[in-house]
Amino acid sequence: MNFLKTAIASIAALATTAGIGMAQDLKTEIGPGEGQVDIVAWPGYIERGETDKNYDWVTEFEKTTQCKVNVKTAATSDEMVTLMNQGGFDLVTASGDASLRLVAGKKVQPVNIELIKDWASVDDRLKDAPWHTVDGVHYGVPYQWGPNVLAYNTKIFQEPPKSWSVVFEEQNLPDGKSNKGRVQAFDGPIYVADAALYLMKKKPELGIKNPYELNKDQFAAVIDLLKGQRQLVGRYWHDAMVQIDDFKNEGVVASSSWPFQVNLLEADKQPVASVVPDEGATGWADTTMLHSEAPHPNCAYMWLNHSISAKLQGDLAAWFGSVPAVPAACKGNALLTDAGCATNGFDNFDKIWFWRTPTAKCEAEGNCVPYSQWDKAYREVMSQ
Repeated sequence: MNFLKTAIASIAALATTAGIGMAQDLKTEIGPGEGQVDIVAWPGYIERGETDKNYDWVTEFEKTTQCKVNVKTAATSDEMVTLMNQGGFDLVTASGDASLRLVAGKKVQPVNIELIKDWASVDDRLKDAPWHTVDGVHYGVPYQWGPNVLAYNTKIFQEPPKSWSVVFEEQNLPDGKSNKGRVQAFDGPIYVADAALYLMKKKPELGIKNPYELNKDQFAAVIDLLKGQRQLVGRYWHDAMVQIDDFKNEGVVASSSWPFQVNLLEADKQPVASVVPDEGATGWADTTMLHSEAPHPNCAYMWLNHSISAKLQGDLAAWFGSVPAVPAACKGNALLTDAGCATNGFDNFDKIWFWRTPTAKCEAEGNCVPYSQWDKAYREVMSQ
């Protein structure tokens, strides 16, 4: 089943509620660059060779366009929304739990795909995705996508763990010691969906059909699970580099993670691997979106064009462990290799429950718990 279809009804409801529909005037041409472009991005998404000289998709762009790239990294979608609300930025690499909030808040503007010269090269599964397309209007350019994986210490787990239970429920791990204090969870309200996904299989009697659509009873059960997990979690992670250090030096043996951290740990010869457990996984499909009051719109459009070049897409996928938004990037890239897209999950698109903003109106339950209550409840759990 393609889970994208289940998202459309609630997203349409969000758009209607927010008064979205009248598109702003589209930009009709790309003029001279303004000298810079300011981007809010996930860590590792925009590299200029400072971490590893092989991974640099900024330097040449700056030479060609005379647009200096300034990056402000954000560790959570909520942080991205806050930064975009404050203004002063041109672009943001927004995940699905932020993108429609930005559209609803009128913080991003429609993108004229006629000015995106390689738009035709974008994966057909992403072109009209409901987290960046409202009433046929595109509010961004797809960037990368991937799953939220279960990272684990291979010295503790001789075999990959088959269930997310190792981070949700107290138990002795294969080394005979409790998981208490040795696991982590993501520091963001959207992680409620990970717990809901686990309970979809663990407790089918709850009737959860979609981890982003929870009625009051289902939501209460999920929060109870997270309250129990609070006793196990040594740290709620949001900084990828801190999590890497925790796996190296702080005794963390299992956690939700991104392929980015796992790639860097493996490259550092650390005993860490990842798996998508039997319950499946949530995931992210990120879109580069243009601020409604972007100070440097011409440089921003130049970057949007650059962002879906096959070379950048392949290099980024190799670096981050993600999947390119441009399938052509899957062949002929020396860093990604021709096996890289398959390794990173190109064929798992329909198995991932992509992040999106929970709304009160939803398809599966009729009335659902909205994101504001996810945020409040999860913050209370973490503060226990």
